[in-house]
Amino acid sequence: MMKEILLLVLLSLAFRTTFSVSESQSVALLPHHADELFNISYIQMKNVGSCSYLVVISTSCSSPRYTTDQISIAFGDAYGNQIYAPRLDDPSSGTFESCSSDTFQINGPCAYQICYVYLYRSGSNGWIPESVKINGYSGRPVTFYYNTFIPRDTWYGFNLCNNAASSYQVTAQKWLILVILGFVLSFWL
Repeated sequence: MMKEILLLVLLSLAFRTTFSVSESQSVALLPHHADELFNISYIQMKNVGSCSYLVVISTSCSSPRYTTDQISIAFGDAYGNQIYAPRLDDPSSGTFESCSSDTFQINGPCAYQICYVYLYRSGSNGWIPESVKINGYSGRPVTFYYNTFIPRDTWYGFNLCNNAASSYQVTAQKWLILVILGFVLSFWL
């Protein structure tokens, strides 16, 4: 009876530990310039279409009424699978008008959980995206909240891949410790 209670306590601790780590990932972050390791030429070399992604980009109501700027997107996972769309804009169709959402189907390599996205704007009109939602081949849909002006001629966005990898490592380490502790205690009791 004591072993069963101990096992339940250990499982509840493991369950609580796992969810407390994942909850900490929902911190609101600000977009930033891409780091030196982000290389669009690498993405273009690797961008072989085999999976489809549904990308919904919402434009802020604070954005100019319309933009003729060229808008590109690059996103991917922590394992080097990167998807790139060189041009999403189409001024004649009303793409990226203020207070609107535009949906794109983008093909690229099959990626796991998407953990980074960068937008690129070239032009002089300006543009303020509100959010970018990516539904992918595997993993759950992910939304990145911008709600800020995208600087001209630079990749700008979010890279949460290191956070995802380190959270997984912490969770795995805690699970391993709890399993070992449970194993040791099962012999002790």
